[in-house]
This record gives sequence, structure tokens and C-alpha cells, in this order.
Amino acid sequence: EEGGGEWNEKDPLLESQPSAGPYPELHPGGFSAPVTALLATLMALLVLTTVLGNALVILAFVVDRSLRTQGNFFFLNLAIADLLVGVFCIPLYIPYVLTGEWKFGKGLCKLWLVVDYLVCTASVFNIVLISFDRFNSVTRAVTYRAQKGMTRNAIFKMVIVWLAAFLLYGPAIICWEYIARKSILPRGECYAEFYYNWYFLMIASAIEFFTPFISVSYFNLSIYISIRKRTLLRTDNLDSSGENCEMNLLEKRKGHVIFFVKPAEWNRNKKKDHGLFPNGPLVKRQNRISFYKYLLQESVKLLPV
Repeated sequence: EEGGGEWNEKDPLLESQPSAGPYPELHPGGFSAPVTALLATLMALLVLTTVLGNALVILAFVVDRSLRTQGNFFFLNLAIADLLVGVFCIPLYIPYVLTGEWKFGKGLCKLWLVVDYLVCTASVFNIVLISFDRFNSVTRAVTYRAQKGMTRNAIFKMVIVWLAAFLLYGPAIICWEYIARKSILPRGECYAEFYYNWYFLMIASAIEFFTPFISVSYFNLSIYISIRKRTLLRTDNLDSSGENCEMNLLEKRKGHVIFFVKPAEWNRNKKKDHGLFPNGPLVKRQNRISFYKYLLQESVKLLPV
């Protein structure tokens, strides 16, 4: 049991190879032939979709220079992690899950586990990084715009994500059996040596799942609250500016009184004056006086109360 570099063959419960058992119509993995074919087709489509989708994201980032902003670098990092899942992790997992047996040796098993845990953890950390970037762009807009073209900072954060993702599981996958001086991994199986150590799994899960979940929830909730406050403030400013415009308009209207003279009424008054007085300087003077009186009366009518 102390041969840490070998498959464990001494446990009779773990020594047996996967087989169809009493059900010869079933596949070694426990699936019938039609179900196995269906699952293989669906997983192949999943691999194709994953690879093509993320490859297009990476290609667009390489071709279009305008996309090379600080925030888009984090999406590139996420696309690289997901591309590795489709290129390396899922293709090796398909025969393992369909046949129920790992047939690629212990060395490739170790590599597959390291890459699988690495890229999955890196994807989670990249989502946190993207949420943090959106949080900064909303709550610290001026500083964020000033640093938008600084890609060196973005690349440094990308490297930190991959380093943290590797340190979380990589050393444990590689060195666990040597530290414990035994291997619990049976022949034909491939999983991490700490698979049944709930102390390590609890700590790793808190770092990989609970902490990112709380962080992403906090960032997105803060973004929502900040946008909500800005919307309410903008609405209040629009309402107050509208009221100020109305007050200014009323003040201008009060300061400038515009009135019009009705020609019909003026003509009637003029005819009356002509009937009472003959033409001459006195008549013209009386006409002007009556005209001014009439203008004064009309202007008084138009004054606001």
C-alpha cells in the first residue's frame, strides 16, 4: 500500500474491473448501446459547440484591436479556460463515463485532473474578476475610464487568476499520495486522492464556490443599487429643472405684457369722435388722447391678477 506511484490493487473492493455483470446487454459503463450512442453524440456536439464558440471569441479579440480593452481581457481569459475544457477535459471524460473505466494510464490521469480542476476553478475566478471590473466601471467611473487602456494591469490580474486556481488544487492532486504515503486510487479509476477527505473538500469548496458566490452577489447588488440611485437622482434633477423653467417663463411673461388693439373698436370710437367734432388740430389732439386711453384700458385688462 506504500507504493504511492502505483495503482492500488490490494483492496478487493476496488480491484474488480468494471464489467457488464449479470446484464450482458448493458455497456460496461452501465448504459445500453443505444443510450451510449446517444450520450456520445450529445457530448460530441457539446465539445464542438464549446470549442467553436470560445475559439470565435478569441479570434475576434485577436483580429479586432478595438476590443482590446481592460474589461475585454477578462472575457478573453474566460474564453481560454472554457476552450481548454472543450479541447482537453471533456474529450477524455467521454470514454471514461461511457465505459466506466479509465484506460489512459496514471500519468495522463494526473494531468487530466490537474487541468480539469485548474480550468474549472479559473472559470469561476474569471467570473468574479469580470463582476469586479463591472463594479469598478459603475462605482468608480472616472478612475476606470482613465485606466481603460492600461492592459498591463489586466494581464497581471489574469495571471493571478490562473496562479490562484492552480494553487488551490494542483499541489494537492500531484503530491497528496506522496504526503499520505499511500494511494487510494484503484486500477481503472481516475479521481483525486483527496476525494474522500472532507476537511480539504470543505476548505476548497469555501474558496472555490462560497467566496465567489458571495463576491459576485455583492458586486452585482452594488451595481444595481448604484444605477438605481443615479436613475432616481436624474429623474429628480429633470423634474426640478422643469419646474425652474416654468417659473422663469412665468416671470418673463409678467415682466413683458403684450397687448393688441382691436381695429374694429378703434374705428367705432374714431367715427364717434368725427361725428362730435369737425376736422382740425383740436380734433386730431382729441383723437390721440382717446387712442391712448383706449390702449391704457386694454393693457389693464391683460395684466395678470
